[in-house]
Amino acid sequence: MKIPKRIQPLVDEGLVDEVLSQLMSGKEATVYTVRCGDQIKCAKVYKEANQRSFKKAVQYQEGRKSKNSRRARAIQKGSKYGKSQQEEAWQNAEVDALYLLASSGVRVPEPYGCFDGVLIMELITDDDGSVAPRLNDISMDAEQAREDHAVVMVYIMRMLCAGIVHGDLSEFNVLVDEYGPVIIDLPQAVDASSNNNAKSMLIRDVENMTTYYAQYAPELAETKYALEMWALYEEGELTPETELTGLFAESDESADVDTVLEEIKAAFAEEQSRLERIREANEDE
Repeated sequence: MKIPKRIQPLVDEGLVDEVLSQLMSGKEATVYTVRCGDQIKCAKVYKEANQRSFKKAVQYQEGRKSKNSRRARAIQKGSKYGKSQQEEAWQNAEVDALYLLASSGVRVPEPYGCFDGVLIMELITDDDGSVAPRLNDISMDAEQAREDHAVVMVYIMRMLCAGIVHGDLSEFNVLVDEYGPVIIDLPQAVDASSNNNAKSMLIRDVENMTTYYAQYAPELAETKYALEMWALYEEGELTPETELTGLFAESDESADVDTVLEEIKAAFAEEQSRLERIREANEDE
């Protein structure tokens, strides 16, 4: 196929030998399969800020720190240089998260580097060598649902132990190969300790995954892994080896009306987001 403009420099430098096909186009990037020597990999081309449809990006970027003080000041001021640095930081966030999570025992695609807004990473395939399907595109029995749900809960826990909340986890950004679930799409990953939205995002991630698996194993809908994880995390007692139970005793105190209203608004927003993800998934097919 014709080489996309953003990938051409990588071809010129010998990092990519051939662009084979477009794999998918999402709200923040377009992904291609590419040949690098004798290996088939993914090239994720991030869209420019004015082309991305990812909503509420500011909520996700809250708490991200820059080690470069000049860069941090420029980003805060919103100068042209600052905007370019913020864009670079957005693009590098995913590769940084992939390296960190891979070393933390979370199954993610292996990253090979990010070059001018193009992330080269491992292509996840099934046992036939074909591109692995998204979780949304497969079905399973109750036993498999319980097993995979438990695996995903451990991955979310290990992410939290590493200081990261995915922030946009759903059946649309989990791939399934012969070994089980693989977490993908992490440019919006948030800092668990410094982002005020981290807890609500963790709860949403867990609820999204639990709701999906519960359609095959209904008893999973009664679990409370997110609240259990967060309570242990706040107490400094959560470790990568923690054995979660899915149980959590919530306070009997009367709910604050404002909190309830916020939860209703959040639920409505999440439903709209879910419908949008389904629409985007259908457009990609």
